[in-house]
Amino acid sequence: MKICVFFSLLLSGSIAFADGNWPQFRGPNGDGIAAESKIPTTWSEAENIAWKTEIHGLGWSSPVVYGKQVWLTTATPDGKELSVLCLDKDTGKVLLDQKLFDIAEPQFAHKFNTYASPTPVIEEGRVYLTWGSPGTACLDTKSFEVLWTREDIVCDHFRGAGASPILYGDLLILPYDGADFQFVLAMDKKTGETKWKTDRSVDFKDLDEDGKPKAEGDLRKAYATPHIVELGGRDVLISQGAMAIYGYDPKTGKELWRFDEHSNHSASTRPVIHGDIVYAPTGFAKPYLIALSGSKEGVLDDSSVLWKLQKGVPKKPSLQLVGDHLYAISDGGIATCWDARTGEVKWAERIGGNYSSSPLVANGLLYFFSEEGKTTVVKAAPEFEKVAENTIGDGFMASPAVSGDALYLRSRSHLYCIQE
Repeated sequence: MKICVFFSLLLSGSIAFADGNWPQFRGPNGDGIAAESKIPTTWSEAENIAWKTEIHGLGWSSPVVYGKQVWLTTATPDGKELSVLCLDKDTGKVLLDQKLFDIAEPQFAHKFNTYASPTPVIEEGRVYLTWGSPGTACLDTKSFEVLWTREDIVCDHFRGAGASPILYGDLLILPYDGADFQFVLAMDKKTGETKWKTDRSVDFKDLDEDGKPKAEGDLRKAYATPHIVELGGRDVLISQGAMAIYGYDPKTGKELWRFDEHSNHSASTRPVIHGDIVYAPTGFAKPYLIALSGSKEGVLDDSSVLWKLQKGVPKKPSLQLVGDHLYAISDGGIATCWDARTGEVKWAERIGGNYSSSPLVANGLLYFFSEEGKTTVVKAAPEFEKVAENTIGDGFMASPAVSGDALYLRSRSHLYCIQE
């Protein structure tokens, strides 16, 4: 059954990508796989650049692609103006540049974050945009009309919002893990109305002698984008909060299971799934990579952990699964390949640079994008082989998007379309 599910996911990913859409963070299936897209392996400012468009403001949100449009969000560096842009996919021409929210007193955002870090999610006719608690909006992708907005959701993001929204049926689902409140929220995607809201069941509210929480701030934070997969014959919303990984019923928000990871906080990556195994780095302090069986119920214990390791584990870039091998780039530039079944290290190589962007797989190749603007291309194989290395722009914090044989990269200041 697990094998059937896995191959059906691979097939659905190929079908979903056949139309050239990249509708959410990490692509059609949220796994960073661009199927058999033949994007270039080499480029420079003078080679294989179809177009390059300057993006005003500051934002680490990744581009999403649907039809002939590319969408992304941005903000002024001080967070007082939150805007959306729509570009022509083939030319880079700006079709829409609209400020959606004015924020009189923005929350604090860490230098590794921005006020426009969550990636949009898009479908036929509608795009959904969020900047976290300050504002969420839905736009008509043809008329650019604003269909609904929400500005009433209370959450102290502490160091800035990071989690991206996802779609499930008629629901738009967003996690909010702040220094004050931690919960997952599902809205009616047509109206923005709240359909369900589930508080995290792990909350560190130990009080000091003055009655203030000891574990506020970072220890209660998370930035991770959730994922919905079929586990044990049912759809499960996998969502990482502070110090715990949760499985919810995406229709109702009911908690199905959770695994407590008390030694960590601030999880930032989107989990990957192979059969009923959930792979996830645990956070920032001392990150572990765990392989967790997600087919049980209740509070899971260590018997559900198939393997666990610490060396080479990323804090910000998401994992990459290809077949039976798991790949990662650590924040400090160590690329690693593990056997996904056992956790055995197949290779580990220092490729240099610093990393926040999640990797990409296309046509059997792995692409790693550094904060310095370097892209390292290696074979997605259990033996290390570097194919190419390219440097452009002023560094990558956002993750890539792909449409057809074109690669879309957001640097700190520009959006690039890379295509032969």
